[in-house]
Amino acid sequence: MARTKQTARRSTGGKAPASLARAAARRATKSKAGGKAAVKRRYRPGTVALRDIRKFQRSGELLISKLPFQRLVREIAQEYTNSPRFSASAVLALQEASEAYLKDIQLARRIRGERA
Repeated sequence: MARTKQTARRSTGGKAPASLARAAARRATKSKAGGKAAVKRRYRPGTVALRDIRKFQRSGELLISKLPFQRLVREIAQEYTNSPRFSASAVLALQEASEAYLKDIQLARRIRGERA
């Protein structure tokens, strides 16, 4: 019999049905046996904030969309000069700096234990 090539098929990315059933059964027995609800894992204060710092330093994506930020910059600059002109790279530099500042302030407050 001649060998045939296999066509590529997209994976569903899920687990096998048997392992899903086993996991569900394990969860059901745990909740019945203990009598208490499972306690959510709590990290020490500052651990999650430091993890977020590393995540944001690694990622290069912007958190605020570009056009609304650009409109805000132009609106603020309008108060000081009558016809401000910005290059695209200048607006991008302002956006990166302002987002870094806002995230630093937010994370510093989380490390200190302040809310909101």
